[in-house]
Amino acid sequence: MRPMKNSLLISDHALELGREVLRIEADAVLALSQRLDVSFLAALNVILNCSGRVIVSGMGKSGHIARKIAATLSSTGTPAYFVHPGEASHGDLGMITPNDVIIALSYSGESQELMTIVPVIKRQGAKLISLTGKPSSSLALAADVHLNAAVDKEACPMGLAPTASTTAALALGDALAVALLDAKGFSAQDFARSHPGGSLGRRLLTHVRDIMRVGERIPAVDEAAMLSHALLEISRKGVGMTAVVDAEQLVLGIYTDGDLRRTLAKNLDFNTTSVRSVMSSNPRCISPDALAVDAVQTMEQYNISQILVVDTENKLVGALNMHDLLHAKVI
Repeated sequence: MRPMKNSLLISDHALELGREVLRIEADAVLALSQRLDVSFLAALNVILNCSGRVIVSGMGKSGHIARKIAATLSSTGTPAYFVHPGEASHGDLGMITPNDVIIALSYSGESQELMTIVPVIKRQGAKLISLTGKPSSSLALAADVHLNAAVDKEACPMGLAPTASTTAALALGDALAVALLDAKGFSAQDFARSHPGGSLGRRLLTHVRDIMRVGERIPAVDEAAMLSHALLEISRKGVGMTAVVDAEQLVLGIYTDGDLRRTLAKNLDFNTTSVRSVMSSNPRCISPDALAVDAVQTMEQYNISQILVVDTENKLVGALNMHDLLHAKVI
């Protein structure tokens, strides 16, 4: 090993080396995008016509990339899983059926573990897509479709550690997954259903009806109520507002903390002033069937912290404020 340099020099050198690595890897992906051709479309068609599963396989660093590609495919509407090529030749080949598609990753295209199972895959009748950096390699020539993921050089200064090549392979896998997603009409809601535990799942699967205040928890007063009664309702329900409704529960307006501040400036008698005379008419409302994230967007757009929930006839059915949305982890 070389003797340690001055720490400042090491920092300067490391910074420039880091930038060079990023440039090399970015160039590799850019070159790959410009080289994409009909073989990419052929691979998409093979996968789209697959009646089984997509199996992704690779050894070493290619194996790590293969796992990521399988995970991305699965989460975007293309059922896929990873099979280790070494384990495949010791029994895991039984997981592969003639209806499946195998995506095999090997930059050299000569991985012994992969080439051992390729003849068996071919005899079974499963389709083989290879992703290599060598179009003339054994794996590339054996495949039904070959995707060329060659790079000019690795980002490793010694040209040994797979760096740019694995980045290119990962990007090509992402390109396949996204193109398949689009071809299948896979939506954000579909994605959320496979990620129910994440923040995206909460944002896309939680509806207003799931978290709104209902029944006795809804702050509401009759249109004939005095302002003093409205203030008691606001205080009891703790939402920072009250709806003003008629006898049929149709929403006529809303009275909020902000309205209260404006009322105080007018020096009105709370016991003789009707809430209808000082309420805000035509308040922002939302449907119980709307996504909770839509409520957030409406509240942010109009700079309000509460919103009434109404049905198709404008009848009051619920209420929400920012605390409810925060508690549900929608925001």
